[in-house]
Amino acid sequence: MKFIKVGAAVLNQTPLDWDGNKRNIVAAIRAAKAEGLSVLCLPELCIPGYSCEDAFYAPSLHQLSLEVLQEILPETEGLVVSLGLPLALQNKLFNTACLVVNGQIAGFVAKRFLAGNGVYYEPRWFMPWKQGEKASIEIKGQHYPVGDYYFKIGGIKIGFEICEDAWVANRPGRFLYEVGVDMILNPSASHFAFDKMDIRKRFVLEGSRAFGVGYVYANLLGNESGRLIFDGGALIASNGELVAQGERLSFADWQLTSAVIDLELNRLVQLTNRVPFEKAANEDFCIEVDFEFPALPPQFSQPSQLPWESSAFRQEEEFSRTVALALYDYMRKSYSRGFVVSLSGGADSSAVSALCRLMVDLGIESIGWEAFTDKLAYIPEIKQCLTAEQLNHRLLTCVYQASENSGAVTRHAAEQLAQALHAAYDFFYVGDLVKGYEEMIAECLGRPLNWAQDDIARQNIQARVRAPSVWMLANIKGALLLSTSNRSEAAVGYATMDGDTSGGLSPIAGIDKAFLRQWLRWLETEGLNGSWRIPALRFVNEQQPTAELRPQESKQTDEADLMPYEILDEIEAHAIRDKKPPRECYLILKAQYPDYEAEQLKKWTDKFFKLWSRNQWKRERYAPSFHLDDKNLDPKTWCRFPILSGGFQRELRALWAEE
Repeated sequence: MKFIKVGAAVLNQTPLDWDGNKRNIVAAIRAAKAEGLSVLCLPELCIPGYSCEDAFYAPSLHQLSLEVLQEILPETEGLVVSLGLPLALQNKLFNTACLVVNGQIAGFVAKRFLAGNGVYYEPRWFMPWKQGEKASIEIKGQHYPVGDYYFKIGGIKIGFEICEDAWVANRPGRFLYEVGVDMILNPSASHFAFDKMDIRKRFVLEGSRAFGVGYVYANLLGNESGRLIFDGGALIASNGELVAQGERLSFADWQLTSAVIDLELNRLVQLTNRVPFEKAANEDFCIEVDFEFPALPPQFSQPSQLPWESSAFRQEEEFSRTVALALYDYMRKSYSRGFVVSLSGGADSSAVSALCRLMVDLGIESIGWEAFTDKLAYIPEIKQCLTAEQLNHRLLTCVYQASENSGAVTRHAAEQLAQALHAAYDFFYVGDLVKGYEEMIAECLGRPLNWAQDDIARQNIQARVRAPSVWMLANIKGALLLSTSNRSEAAVGYATMDGDTSGGLSPIAGIDKAFLRQWLRWLETEGLNGSWRIPALRFVNEQQPTAELRPQESKQTDEADLMPYEILDEIEAHAIRDKKPPRECYLILKAQYPDYEAEQLKKWTDKFFKLWSRNQWKRERYAPSFHLDDKNLDPKTWCRFPILSGGFQRELRALWAEE
């Protein structure tokens, strides 16, 4: 029997934060030593940060990455450690994993398959490494191998699949299997999306089983650079079994997951596997390094699982924990002194406010009061807070801004929710400001304004008038104004630019209205693990969503202005995510919703495509939002569409020609 203790660390890094990133790396390495690990895998590009974007072009970034690598080397004595960094070679840039053995660089493995779809733009900065190629690089007078290598460390063969490498059909593990590796390390930067963890588990387990190896997967953690949220969740598998699973969505700076694996058992799997090799193993791509692994008695690890991972409300839980962590990291990394929300008493602003409260509760649960508040020590008053309620009162300010068209129901809902959240609460009456603008424009036009002729303009001015005062309040508090628009509104432009879209961050712009309403009902009645319920959301959930921008007698609702949200979200998914034309969207709706008249479904489909085309300019101007699933509409990271287009005119004619 040959037992070896291995580990994967997840790190909450920040692009170009050299000292902070190094501090997290060193802390994880020291923890690995303290636990008696021999092999440690760290995430992809963990030294400079994964999301450096066009800063990757800067030669100084390449130099500083190597400089920090050299500073970390002494910490790795007695360990085998994988560290991620960019490497410039022959005027090309490569995404590499550096394997360090006992304080010395053994070599660099370059990523073969670059992530270039969706939110990923690696081919913009990096070159893919061609299989079978090898080179060397000089660092401080010494030459180190770079390429498609595997390593024989103290008799144990170790290879790499770097993130995307494991997601493709022709994954490098197939070659590594042919040369008989014992262990595959996967340093990754895999962003959160609903249910994505199940996919990661599948390729880790299948890689371990099919290749007969120990498989160590390390991921990034937290809101690294603004939009993407990394959920951590280290995985260690052996012989097709999951032997260790790290916590996801922790508020910690780093976390270590470890396990003892039986290499001889994995070798037995390879020995009994009668699949023939396509070619003989090429020892030219093997780097051999002396290292003495400590002798371990037989040990076995059981996979860890948090209770909420298997909850029946997994998606609601994932959403709560993911956005709460993202808000915390965004706030502290931007040095904002809290959040300000224009709380209308409706679903969207109530969801944003509730998420801010969950940020406090879940953060304290995750890392404890002291660690949570220590990270916010740049806020002068933070140490004066002694309870979660006091902390939330300091970090969250809600403002209800009324015009003459606002109603008592929404005001009461806003007041009750702010009180339940222990938020600071204010009331502003903006009706006189609206009246002043209307009178000024009426004088300019030489006629009074009326709802029949000036409907949209009169609605918009009410939304826009609310922005300056709440921006001013946020500025004075040094806080971040949160926009409250959701994805369903973004799809059809049902939002006022410089009004309800105002803010420095748009936390729910990546999620649809139907899910938000479902989530609010769940948070009112069920909550996370039966706790953290917010019963005051009843006053929000009892209402039909409304902008409250027309006179009360008009009985304005969002769905009357647009269409039922479930229909809107279905059209959006088929049209934008699945790229189907109007006619096909209509046919799907016709089969899915037989209770609606066909003519009405055509009208809604027609309306969606027209509004989508006309409102791309609005989506271009939205504040940064969080990426949560494959239906995101953010044009800067996921869903690009021309600002000016033909508006699907020919396609819509085909829709109306359908019988």
